[in-house]
Amino acid sequence: MSGAETRAGAAGGAGGVGGADGLRELRVESVRAAAEGVAEIVLRAPDGGSLPAWEPGAHVDLALPNGLVRQYSLCGDPRDAGRWRIAVLRERDSRGGSAWLHDELRAGATLPVSAPRNHFPLVDAEEYLFVAGGIGITPLLPMAAEVARRGLPWRLAYGGRTAATMAFAEELCAAHGDAVALTCDDRDGPLDLDALLGTPRDGVAVYCCGPEGLLAAVEARCAAWPAGALHVERFSPREGALDGARSGFEVELAASGITLSVGPDETIAEALEAAGIDVPTSCREGTCGTCETFVLDGEIDHRDSFLTEQERADGELMMVCCSRAAGPRLVLDL
Repeated sequence: MSGAETRAGAAGGAGGVGGADGLRELRVESVRAAAEGVAEIVLRAPDGGSLPAWEPGAHVDLALPNGLVRQYSLCGDPRDAGRWRIAVLRERDSRGGSAWLHDELRAGATLPVSAPRNHFPLVDAEEYLFVAGGIGITPLLPMAAEVARRGLPWRLAYGGRTAATMAFAEELCAAHGDAVALTCDDRDGPLDLDALLGTPRDGVAVYCCGPEGLLAAVEARCAAWPAGALHVERFSPREGALDGARSGFEVELAASGITLSVGPDETIAEALEAAGIDVPTSCREGTCGTCETFVLDGEIDHRDSFLTEQERADGELMMVCCSRAAGPRLVLDL
């Protein structure tokens, strides 16, 4: 069994229609091109005051004027209390989130932004290996800076389609020198994961973020590594995660005593909303963790790409935006 710990949803901006709690209006200080197809956005408090503290791996939700909520990793310096930096990849099949931020957002505008949340924290380890693909570099930027400040051994393998598409590459190399290895597909071919991960090692924390193909390949190579060595953040569902037979079932809400029927073509979140019960959601794909809910009874059909294998086995948590009942009934702590 793989030693992977999977967390999801922030780096590339996965998200959907839904709510974001703790929103505050922030002013856009600047918008600039960080790479081909990548916009760097710097946010400040309107009064220039301090923003809430955050740690490497954290992300924020942006509530856009078109009704969408999108999540982005904070990729600046946690010690800078006056600014938050994010980077947005223009998605080829954008549903209106990344396209709006690229085409419409300008310096001086304001956006509702959530407080930072961290589902991808930097754990203590003797050594670190960071593996990034494309926009997956964003959560790893402050992690690399933090372990460098601690004086711990680390290295970063950063791959991209071309040099022009690799955001913050010059910044990383200038700050960290030989600890950073850049690989461009058109020049070097893909990242050499066998060289990076072919030999399991104790005491090394492996952090990976990027497209699904890279994550799956890294997970396969880390299957023989010590349990808990690999930490992964996804911004899209695992291949096939949302597939499978769908039948109706009942959901009992323990706090209110209400029982709802969930149809075959309906999610638990949709059934709750139809009944007038507010449930926070964002991605609607099981990647962000916003709708994480405690399960008091019943067997879960997990279809998320967020929970760890151990959390799934424990059977105490589920993502109500996508996961279902494996039996006739679930009892939720709602």
